[in-house]
Amino acid sequence: MNEKFCSFYNEKELKDGQVKRVSPGHSAAHDKNGGALMDFRGIPISALTTHDVLRALTAETNGWEPGVVSAEVLQAQEEWEAVDTIHPEAESWGCSDQPGQLISFGEALQHLQTLDLSSFKKRIQPTVGRTGLAALRHCLFGPPKLHQGLREERDLVLTIAQCGLDSQDPVHGRVLQTIYKKLTGSKLDCALRGDHWEDLGFQGANPATDL
Repeated sequence: MNEKFCSFYNEKELKDGQVKRVSPGHSAAHDKNGGALMDFRGIPISALTTHDVLRALTAETNGWEPGVVSAEVLQAQEEWEAVDTIHPEAESWGCSDQPGQLISFGEALQHLQTLDLSSFKKRIQPTVGRTGLAALRHCLFGPPKLHQGLREERDLVLTIAQCGLDSQDPVHGRVLQTIYKKLTGSKLDCALRGDHWEDLGFQGANPATDL
């Protein structure tokens, strides 16, 4: 073992008379660089972290700074800094405090009940006036009369149907988002206008024409 180890290395006499073992393949590199590079092959790994030369090289690497930046890089950096922050369009979904959050039926109904819908209620026609034979036929063969307690709810549904889509109302946006996500299974928000609404049964790319 010792013979192989000794035969693998050559001895090199330093100026101070000490003997240093170097690898034959690296002896030329040692001579060329004046002994600046050392052969770490015979040094344990645990001792490398405390080696002066290795620590010096590591410190120099940690303190590395980039060289001269090209004009193309500077121009690209200036263009990137000049890019304005992208803001959603005014017609996107309004200014929702909770973008992307689904809305329940109860929450949407509660919101609509708090609005002033008197102007829309004037447009509805809850019942159809019939006279003569039409009234007699409806009385004999028509559907049963609606319960008195349900008429107010009926009028509310008809009134809500008269309300147009308000792109500035975040609740309207959340209602549409919920409809789209529930029918398609998507977890991503969709645009206010687009062909994806036609896939759900709307007559066009703008859901406001049907709502």
